[in-house]
Amino acid sequence: MSTPSLASGPEGPRALRPLLDTVLQALDEGAHARGGPLPTGGPAAVAARVRVAVGDVLPHNGDPDALRTLVHALAEGAADPADPLCAAHLHCPPLAVATAADLAASVLNPSLDSWDQAPAASELETLVTRALAAAVYAGDATPADPHSAPPDALITTGGTEANQLALLLARETHGAGLRLIHGANAHHSLPRAAWLLGLPDPVTVPAPTGTLDPAALDEALTTLPGPVVVAATAGTTDAGLIDPLPEIAALCTAHHARLHIDAAYGGGLHFSDRRRAQLTGLDHAHTITLDLHKLGWQPVPAGLLAVRDPHDLCALNQHADYLNADDDTEAGLPDLLGRSLRTTRRPDILKIAVTLKTLGRTGLGALVDQVCDRAQEFAALVRDHPGFELHDRPTISTVLFRPAHTTDDAVAAVRRKLLHQGRAVLGRARLDGRLWLKATLLNPATRPDDLATLLALVEKAVDEPA
Repeated sequence: MSTPSLASGPEGPRALRPLLDTVLQALDEGAHARGGPLPTGGPAAVAARVRVAVGDVLPHNGDPDALRTLVHALAEGAADPADPLCAAHLHCPPLAVATAADLAASVLNPSLDSWDQAPAASELETLVTRALAAAVYAGDATPADPHSAPPDALITTGGTEANQLALLLARETHGAGLRLIHGANAHHSLPRAAWLLGLPDPVTVPAPTGTLDPAALDEALTTLPGPVVVAATAGTTDAGLIDPLPEIAALCTAHHARLHIDAAYGGGLHFSDRRRAQLTGLDHAHTITLDLHKLGWQPVPAGLLAVRDPHDLCALNQHADYLNADDDTEAGLPDLLGRSLRTTRRPDILKIAVTLKTLGRTGLGALVDQVCDRAQEFAALVRDHPGFELHDRPTISTVLFRPAHTTDDAVAAVRRKLLHQGRAVLGRARLDGRLWLKATLLNPATRPDDLATLLALVEKAVDEPA
């Protein structure tokens, strides 16, 4: 039996080329077999098709056609975020250039837990994270100490890890008695992080209009003793709403509270000249969650935690002699263990760096504007259609709507019917005590006629018998 080819090394490119052709062909054939944004038949039918394709997971003798078979099965059974009718979640279609860069990262396989495993990748991560941190904190109205270190950022697997890191840094700075205050609209990862970190039970502030209520926050800050971290949201998961960041920042300053802003969704607005003002106040946060596999069009994962004061990151410092021995560090080898809670880390920074440099702020801003404009257009279609009800004009690129004069159970049933038929992928959100269909528009290739088709499919599903 011959030794399987390696992806890297002198023979790597020659071994990869035919395999890439196989993958691309299987992706194309699988997508055609699927025929829409989602496979038909629901969970049971999809599971059955996958089981047939996989067969024996660990056969006695290997199958040389396994790559084609399994990629085809995955593509046929995928939810395709590049399909304009796939608009349920904060799940973007990745850019081709970012995906190509991700392949290079997989081939080279650096691990960012020690410099000798990732010499160039570690420097690239330093350059890009500092540049992104400087960008989001560029509007800081508070004069910086000329002797202080500039802002920094850590690469994470996404918003959940970034939020957990933010609370960990806050706890290590202010003590285990730190209390989290968050809005009722906050992402579930925040109270979960407080639980994981052994913090006291969080205080939930009302968000009656979908955003955190500053008056209720002021009352909570006035009442609660001890150190407090406030978590605000710039881009809620349900409706894409942005908390009143300047007011929240002012209250945190007045009450000497730490401020974290979860901008996993809305942070991408920073690329747009037209929409950057929606993030006014973001730069006052001590920590900021960003997520470029949303409004950044990166393959998963591509999260960041930006930190205003990089000295906070000292809490993550660890020592393992085989990775960051003191004499190696003193001799100039960078210490990477304090850059993450993880040890082995792939170089996700490469795809981000390639995208930033290829498109620039202008190119990324144009993509942000395109999806936000499509959301406004879709909202107008809904508003002008007598058979539908619009929740509100979109803040970012999420539109909440529902068939008029129907029940919540009927709204949920329409969504599941479209999923089962593989026609369209819409999300769901409960606001104002009612259930809404959610269209999250993250595909910059979506056209106005795609929006009309999506609405027509929902209308048809409403009229079809159950």
